[in-house]
Amino acid sequence: MLSLERHLNSDGEIPLIGGGTRQNAAMRTFARLLRCVVFGALIVVAGHSVVAAPAAGEVHLRLPWLTSEPDGVRASGAILADGITGTVLWSRQPHTSVPIASITKVMTALVVINAGDLDRVITVPREAIAYCTEHDGSNAGLVLGEVLTARQLLYAMLLPSGCDAAYTLAEAYGPGQDGFIAEMNDTALHMGLAGTHFTDPSGLPIPTDHSTYSTPADLLALGLRAMSLPVFREIVSAQSYHVPAGPGNRAHLWQTTNRLLRDYPGTVGIKTGWTDAAGTCLLFETVRAGIPLIGVVLHSSADSDVAAKDDAERMLNWAYHPILSVLPIG
Repeated sequence: MLSLERHLNSDGEIPLIGGGTRQNAAMRTFARLLRCVVFGALIVVAGHSVVAAPAAGEVHLRLPWLTSEPDGVRASGAILADGITGTVLWSRQPHTSVPIASITKVMTALVVINAGDLDRVITVPREAIAYCTEHDGSNAGLVLGEVLTARQLLYAMLLPSGCDAAYTLAEAYGPGQDGFIAEMNDTALHMGLAGTHFTDPSGLPIPTDHSTYSTPADLLALGLRAMSLPVFREIVSAQSYHVPAGPGNRAHLWQTTNRLLRDYPGTVGIKTGWTDAAGTCLLFETVRAGIPLIGVVLHSSADSDVAAKDDAERMLNWAYHPILSVLPIG
């Protein structure tokens, strides 16, 4: 039986997308059974098409699709897997390490969430603003001295991809940048992400274009881990987040940079990225017909986030077609 453990919360329930866990229990049970039945049926149909990948522990599953791979994907590195077991459906250069730009912020968020105390208040330091300005990083419009909670800063980092928020979180949780980056790399080591290394909490090219890097396979594992955390999943599924003005902060309205979240039905996250060296990148997860799929595209284009979204859509449409064509669910 396929494991559903990563989707369970502390009460042993599967959280609803955009809702609570204690309502519509019957629908949750149905969705859980549907996932097992559909994947079980497809695996039976696939028969002897399950093959071992070159990497130990990685399994590719070839289902009865009309083509052996999605057409027109431009990314130099990519991977797509089912979101329950991590079984790889298709990949391109899955173990090649390349720059990953702001997808780095997924690891930054993971370290912060694992540390806990998300309601602690943090003051934005002067260095966070200078950091964004010096390296021309995307920002969340934070201002020197304003006070926000760690949870609010996670929204600021993950939705508009605020490098100012990433720096502020790293400074508070490290404590200090060096300490935090060391924790990022320790976490990667413990997760077995051998092709991954971090030198900056935002993914900016510091000290060089290629000093922060990862592989499609490693990012798949990172995405699976992060999306198993309810607070992370809630944040990256939001299209926008409003912080009203308060005694210690200005008002903010942060909107996601993830075009797939706005345009592709069933998208539930997770993170975009772009630098000159990395090109446009997207780590994503969707749930359609109760079936979660997770994947990443790296360097879809030199500078077009639409290209990364289109690559993800091509991969998802290819994978969902044999499922949705036999189910009365769009």
